[in-house]
Amino acid sequence: MKHSFYMNRQNIRMIDTINQPFTLGVNYWPRRKAMYWWSDYDAGEVREEFSIIQSLGMNVVRIFLLWDDFQPYPDHVNLGTLRYLEKTLEIADDYGLKLDITFFTGHMSGPNWSPRWMLNWEQPLPARVKRLMSGGKIVDVGYKNPFADEMVIDAAALLLRTVVGAFQDHPAVYCWNLGNEPDLFAWPESAAAGRAWVQRMTDTIKAIDPVHPVTCGLHADSIVRDNGFRIDQVNSVVDFPVIHGYPMYADWSQGNLDAWFVPYLCALTSALSGGRPTLAEEFGGCTAPRGEPSQTWSWTAFGKPRTQFMANEEQFAAYIAEVLPNLVTVGSTGAVLWCFADYAESLWERPPCRADGNKHERHFGLVRPDGSLKPHCDAIRHFAATNPTVQPAARTVTLDMPLSHYYEEGQPIDHARRLYEQFLS
Repeated sequence: MKHSFYMNRQNIRMIDTINQPFTLGVNYWPRRKAMYWWSDYDAGEVREEFSIIQSLGMNVVRIFLLWDDFQPYPDHVNLGTLRYLEKTLEIADDYGLKLDITFFTGHMSGPNWSPRWMLNWEQPLPARVKRLMSGGKIVDVGYKNPFADEMVIDAAALLLRTVVGAFQDHPAVYCWNLGNEPDLFAWPESAAAGRAWVQRMTDTIKAIDPVHPVTCGLHADSIVRDNGFRIDQVNSVVDFPVIHGYPMYADWSQGNLDAWFVPYLCALTSALSGGRPTLAEEFGGCTAPRGEPSQTWSWTAFGKPRTQFMANEEQFAAYIAEVLPNLVTVGSTGAVLWCFADYAESLWERPPCRADGNKHERHFGLVRPDGSLKPHCDAIRHFAATNPTVQPAARTVTLDMPLSHYYEEGQPIDHARRLYEQFLS
């Protein structure tokens, strides 16, 4: 398909994506700060790490506005943190990078991270939430639904108006992103309510900045079930589709390092989104210690048994080297890996890296805890050196049902499995 459509209620802009540069980027938290960087900002650290990203041939960095740091009160945006964001944009521009700026974080790396004013002390923590962070501490209470509570919705709109209003003309803005896997924080009351929230947030941005595209960071859960953020509904509102996925977390993939799984998710997302090309906005994997074979870790996380595949570094590099051209084959607009860094050992006793939680999050990066580069950095650099461009999809997913039936007739997971078998055949 030759064109994608940037859409809102006021206009439709047709953007030719074919032969445009293939986006190559990384999701970013600093190696020595992780989710705590906005409250302990170090411009020198950001500059050092953005230099590494640029050296790998990458052009986009996805950053996350941790909600508690940016909006300490529902009617107030932290101007100090806003200045840190401005500095980050300046550093990005210095290195020729652009930022995918993600709001309402929200869910991140296992725990959820809530503004203090969103806490509901009269409700228990929802059973499906593993750990809640607020004010830099672990808390054990519930919180308001940001997709249903009008006070929270108004606060979210204020954050959008403030940030977008401040930086709409900055040359380092790549896009505005309405969340990171938002269903992992809360579910809308219905798919219609989810679409309405996305529409309201998109309209709020477009009223200020009609130029930069808006997206919403959905993940594979929206492909395999109706969680209130349906792929077709959300992507009928935002400007371009994205998807996050990992073969090691899907029992219907071809294995832990299935190099067609993420490209398939992009192809299926495109099929559910009117044929518009999809950005692989988050994918990757954990690696075993340097020199060790692939292995599976077992431990107790959040009081329950947990296992995690940890790939041999060279095998993981081979996986990335296969996935990237496969994404070009399915017409994807780009690849944004998870994530920049393994976290320094000084962070291992803090969420999300604690041994009683998601300790595998320590080892998801392009760089090791000591800052040295892993082998898949070479795979990324070599791919970037080919100057890849967006191509018409040579492999696609064809829905064998009306679009409306995907979520309403049978289980979405069954459709996803069957369509993957067809895609591979």
